[in-house]
Amino acid sequence: QVQLAESGGGLVQAGGSLRLSCAASGRTFSTYAMGWFRQAPGKEREFVAAITWSGGSTYYADSVKGRFGISRDNAKNTAYLQMNSLKPEDTAVYYCAAQRGIRGTTALLRRHEYDYWGQGTQVTVSS
Repeated sequence: QVQLAESGGGLVQAGGSLRLSCAASGRTFSTYAMGWFRQAPGKEREFVAAITWSGGSTYYADSVKGRFGISRDNAKNTAYLQMNSLKPEDTAVYYCAAQRGIRGTTALLRRHEYDYWGQGTQVTVSS
């Protein structure tokens, strides 16, 4: 069982930056792949970024590629999402999620493949 807690959201102007953190409980954090998803009002939750258990591979949605960076510190049981050059369309609730086992690249992109979710943190980008 893993419990996840996001932090770092807030209000920022377009072009600004934020870093989200996802703190995980438990001793097995390093065995989970981690993902970030977001959900804007009236829209489905969508994939943003993912990182494998070792941190050796990362994946991004096309809409954030080159602007966002996902990372993890297994010693601190924490995953991060660095968001730069933020746009109003990045406004959403951001969720971190953990995936057990090694299921392949496609599974990292699919929200239904994740086993544990945080409560979310609001990110609002003003124009």
